[in-house]
Amino acid sequence: MQKSLEEIELIRESALLVSKTLGLIAKEIKEGVTTLSLDKIAEEFIRDNNAIPGFLGLYDFPNTLCTSPNSQVVHGIPNNDPLKNGDIISIDCGVLKNNFYGDHAYTFSVGEVSDEINRLLSISKESLYLGINEFSSGKRVGDVGFAIQNHCEKNGYGVVRELVGHGIGKIMHEKPEMPNYGRKGTGKKLSEGMVVAIEPMINMKSHKIIQHNDGWTITTKDELPSAHFEHNIAIINGKPEILSTFDYIYESLNINSNEEKGFHNYFR
Repeated sequence: MQKSLEEIELIRESALLVSKTLGLIAKEIKEGVTTLSLDKIAEEFIRDNNAIPGFLGLYDFPNTLCTSPNSQVVHGIPNNDPLKNGDIISIDCGVLKNNFYGDHAYTFSVGEVSDEINRLLSISKESLYLGINEFSSGKRVGDVGFAIQNHCEKNGYGVVRELVGHGIGKIMHEKPEMPNYGRKGTGKKLSEGMVVAIEPMINMKSHKIIQHNDGWTITTKDELPSAHFEHNIAIINGKPEILSTFDYIYESLNINSNEEKGFHNYFR
């Protein structure tokens, strides 16, 4: 679905509130902290900013954040288990404000993680930007998926097939679906005003996953770690414009990054 610039601006406002929420959460992630406590912080912050948690109650999901540690891929339910040094934790957050959704995710390290896990996080995040770079007028959905899949698989990682990115707007999950795999030149043609969530879900080895009995939690079949990074992106003037940002996270973690350079051209 094509969006007007006014609608894109409202989606961006929601996306940036997610960005600020993730930045706030980034300061709190440490050994001994529970994901339920992070969930409470996120819900209060979103409501204090005159918005509604986008995930809470969506398809009956019970919380504000999806918190997925280690071998959990996505949709993990916050709980009272304390985070441990060496864990990784994917945090996915959604916001509904002015009738438009924002939705993005970041995988955090808890304390010191192994070089092997750092590499998984690095390659997974690189693949997100390679996919975003293909999200432009005249390209196709398969071009985005191919860029992500090619980068991850050549580095030995598994790309989850069953879970995909999506369009976003007044509905959290709109068309088109945005798989993280595909063939160049195939799938729906991309055009001006499209707004999507691109979100690589990348496993350390096998792409295979298991759905658990709670109806939500999804883990890797081989129980090895999985990474998840997500941005909201619009096509403006034919080019990809990232509406969300990881800058608030990096500010909290004292990380210098120019990875989003070139993707913030219309909104500055």
